[in-house]
Amino acid sequence: MTYLQDGGEQPWIQRPWIRGILDILQEAVEGGTPGQGTSFLDGTAADGTGNHGLIATLAALNAQQASDPTALGLSVAAHAAHMAFHLEVGVRWEQGERGPFDWKGSFGSGQVTAEEWNTLQARVQAAYEALVEVANRPNPDGAPEDAAGGLAGAAAHVAYHLGAVRQTIKLLQPRLQQPGL
Repeated sequence: MTYLQDGGEQPWIQRPWIRGILDILQEAVEGGTPGQGTSFLDGTAADGTGNHGLIATLAALNAQQASDPTALGLSVAAHAAHMAFHLEVGVRWEQGERGPFDWKGSFGSGQVTAEEWNTLQARVQAAYEALVEVANRPNPDGAPEDAAGGLAGAAAHVAYHLGAVRQTIKLLQPRLQQPGL
């Protein structure tokens, strides 16, 4: 998904720093563009390999792997549920909702079945797309501070949890090599 719909830009999106924030969010969620440099992720090769954005990272795991909390205490599924919730709250905030929000509960149980894992991955994707859609809406007042701060927070938050997910996966590596996992 690209944040510029139909090749046009909304007035507040024309500000380079807002576009930059959306670029970082897009890279964190979708990964790099094949054959091009990246801002902070490992580069994606011209053939599309090496895409290490959130969506590709989650898709590489099955439900059992995603449910393993490892020594770090939180499973990949817990991180994914929390990221989806955070992105959803960003949209709800822009719609005027001010909480309270159940941040602690947003991690869920951390355990998922295969069906729940597929649903959770779709939820992360949908939450990301909804936030990007909100960012693309025309705003005659320019970029409100809440919106700009929310986008920056979303990009930083997803990048942080993507790093935590990657560290969790590193702890899973010996188990990922075992048959049946």
